[in-house]
Amino acid sequence: MLPDHRVRTDHAAGADDGVGMDDGTQAHLFEPFFTTKEVGKGTGLGLATVYGIVKQSGGYIWVYSEPGHGTTVKVYLPRVPGVAEPPAPPPDIRPVRRGDETVLLVEDAAPVRALARRSLEAHGYMVLDATDGHTALEISARFAGAIDILVTDVVMPGMSGRELAQRLAPLRPSMKVLYTSGYTDDAMVRQGVLNAGVAFLQKPFVPDSLARKVRDVLDGEKGQGSGTIR
Repeated sequence: MLPDHRVRTDHAAGADDGVGMDDGTQAHLFEPFFTTKEVGKGTGLGLATVYGIVKQSGGYIWVYSEPGHGTTVKVYLPRVPGVAEPPAPPPDIRPVRRGDETVLLVEDAAPVRALARRSLEAHGYMVLDATDGHTALEISARFAGAIDILVTDVVMPGMSGRELAQRLAPLRPSMKVLYTSGYTDDAMVRQGVLNAGVAFLQKPFVPDSLARKVRDVLDGEKGQGSGTIR
C-alpha cells in the first residue's frame, strides 16, 4: 500500500539490472529467514529488519521487479516538520573499568574475534576464544576454572549463540551471557532469535565499548540486560 496522498513524505529509491524476482519470491520478500541464497550464505533477516525499521517509523516500502528486468525498491518515510535541532554534545565518556574475570569469546569472523580478544585482554580479562559453538563447548569441557561470562555472536554456522548458551547453562549456572550481532536487538527479539531483556551489544563495536559492556554485565548494572541465559 502506498502512503496516503495527504501525508507529506520523503523517499529514497534504489534499482538494479539483475535477474529480478517472480511473484512467488516477492510474496515472501520481507518474511524472517526467507532467502534465495544457498544454505549457509544468508540468514534471511536483512530485508525483514529493514521492513521492521521502516514500518516502526511510519513508512512504507514499494517493490517492483520482473524476472530478467531487475528490481526497484522505494522507501517512503514521513516528513518531519520544522527545522532540525543541532546535535547534542556527546556525553561524558566513563572510563572503562578493568577486570580479572575469565571470558569465553565465540565469534566466527577472525578479524572481529582478534579485535575483541585484544581489547578484553588489554583490560585485564583472561580470554578463551572459539570460532564456533562446538569448539566453545569443547573448550568449556577442558577448562577446569570458572568461566564468568560468555560473549557470543548470535548468528553462527552450525550452532547459534543462543543454543550454545542454553547448552552451557546447566554446566556453568553462574556464567553471565552477552550476545553480539550485526542486527539490532529489537530485530533479534521480533524474529524470535532472542528474548527481550538479554544483554546485547550490536556490531560493529569499538574495543572500549565491548570492554565496558562486559564489565557492566558482570557487575549486573541496571539497564544492561539481565546477562542470564534465555
